[in-house]
Amino acid sequence: MLSPIASPSAARAPVILDAVRSPMGRGREGGALAALHPVELLAQVLKSLIARNDLDPGSVEDVIIGCVSQVGEQSATVGRMAWLAAGFPEHVPATTIDRMCGSSQQAVHFAAQGIMAGAYDIVIAGGVESMSRVKMGASRLDRDPVGPSVRERYAPGLVHQGISAELVSARYGLDRAALDAYSARSHQRAAEARAKGDFAAEIVAITVENRRVEEDETIRPETTEAGLAALRPAFENAEIKARFPEIAWSITAGNASQITDGASAILLMSEAAARRLNRAPRARFVGFDVIGDDPLLMLTAPIPATKRVLKKAGLRLEDIDHIEVNEAFAPVPLAWARALGGDEARLNPLGGAIALGHPLGASGARLMTTMVHALGRAGRYGLQTMCEAGGMANATIIERL
Repeated sequence: MLSPIASPSAARAPVILDAVRSPMGRGREGGALAALHPVELLAQVLKSLIARNDLDPGSVEDVIIGCVSQVGEQSATVGRMAWLAAGFPEHVPATTIDRMCGSSQQAVHFAAQGIMAGAYDIVIAGGVESMSRVKMGASRLDRDPVGPSVRERYAPGLVHQGISAELVSARYGLDRAALDAYSARSHQRAAEARAKGDFAAEIVAITVENRRVEEDETIRPETTEAGLAALRPAFENAEIKARFPEIAWSITAGNASQITDGASAILLMSEAAARRLNRAPRARFVGFDVIGDDPLLMLTAPIPATKRVLKKAGLRLEDIDHIEVNEAFAPVPLAWARALGGDEARLNPLGGAIALGHPLGASGARLMTTMVHALGRAGRYGLQTMCEAGGMANATIIERL
């Protein structure tokens, strides 16, 4: 079946030329990237992307950047400031996207769709989040972001993501041992990938106070199931237990994604522009989806998003060689695999956010970056999907070229 993205005009088809990311730094004081302003972090990633592709920065028509906590140092259209900080031409604009954890995946969608629509020939999509400097939830300013009508609709109220992760674990019959085994495996896979050099081509070095940061700080090769089993539940609460007696209190700091600093950027072109510039694309887009699901469970939308994007692309899950389901919490990819029958050997094969970290606004493009480079080594089709606050999810299918 011909993908709808392949028609009507091949010249307007969006392709990926390159994808890069920073190393992942622990999102706390003293973390590898914590001394670096988020604008400077993203600027270095953008400079590396432009330099290694020998691209005239003035030819870029837009810069679309995901960022969740758009306050403080990330408040002034962070992509625009990063572009200027990199010393690039002033005529190139930028905008900031917030679809929560999927912000930079949505940025990639908007960039690709803009090319399909004829609005762009060359565009950069990416994301940044400095969680050490701009704390998660800071943009709420201690106000209620939900409002009375939503509280009434979901009375006695929605819950935060940690409780949603507990509810997903209960709904899909995932016990603490399964979550910890998966999480230990994430670290093991990431450590093995780093040792083999699988991340070398996607990571660009970042300079912080005259130091060069070249590797992910977040991977813990020594992680074991037994070590994770010793951690205390992170969200235990008597009032929540009374409301949801099925909760077993299985979520810990060890089977959840790490608070992280990081940035990522992807260079997209139309096929016509790539030919004109004599550039060889790495991948093309086969399908997009974005969907909403139950906001109380919050983390399950990757399941219907996957079903719909596969249908749009005319593919089966068995056709997909590399699958990235963001490890916001271990129950997310495990519930996805249980619901869809996904092959866990192809699911997050290089580890995920439990090992690599989850810099909120940067994670979507980080997953895409890892997948693009992995497909370059082996495989044809890649699928990426990630849960987002409010019960949403993006899904993307790409094909290696």
